[in-house]
Amino acid sequence: MLSQPFNSKNYRTSFVMLICCLTFTMAIAQPVQREQKDDIDARRIGFITNEMELTPEEAQVFWPVYNKYRAEVETLKQSRATELMSAKINFDDYTDEEVNKAIENDFNSRQKELDILRRYNNEYKKLLPVKKVAKLYRAEQLFKISLLKEMRQEKAGERAVPPPKN
Repeated sequence: MLSQPFNSKNYRTSFVMLICCLTFTMAIAQPVQREQKDDIDARRIGFITNEMELTPEEAQVFWPVYNKYRAEVETLKQSRATELMSAKINFDDYTDEEVNKAIENDFNSRQKELDILRRYNNEYKKLLPVKKVAKLYRAEQLFKISLLKEMRQEKAGERAVPPPKN
């Protein structure tokens, strides 16, 4: 069966419907992503607190500072990711000079992240014994490894072929 001939009113209506559907889908997905992030953050707090063996008093002074650190680094990483994704999408269109600039910008961003880490390391040592600060860095790595392992297992479970039905 042939559809109606093209007319701008049908096109606009279809376009508006498509935008509404996409907006609705994104509105639903964002709370789920937010819940997942909140869950990961809560697990991170518990894991790091346990690994560092923080007392309630230490936790009370440590976590506000650590949360500020995480917020600064997260902002920097989001900016870096945006720049890198833009560059990766367009690498073939870039001149060598533009590619070199993108690489240099990435190095500068990584240096800024290291500078932030050094600054907060000094703050942590004002609040906690140095051995607990060292445990923080180990705990962060262990948490990342644990989270990645869990994500791989979940993904493998999604790919698992269900047994045949008899």
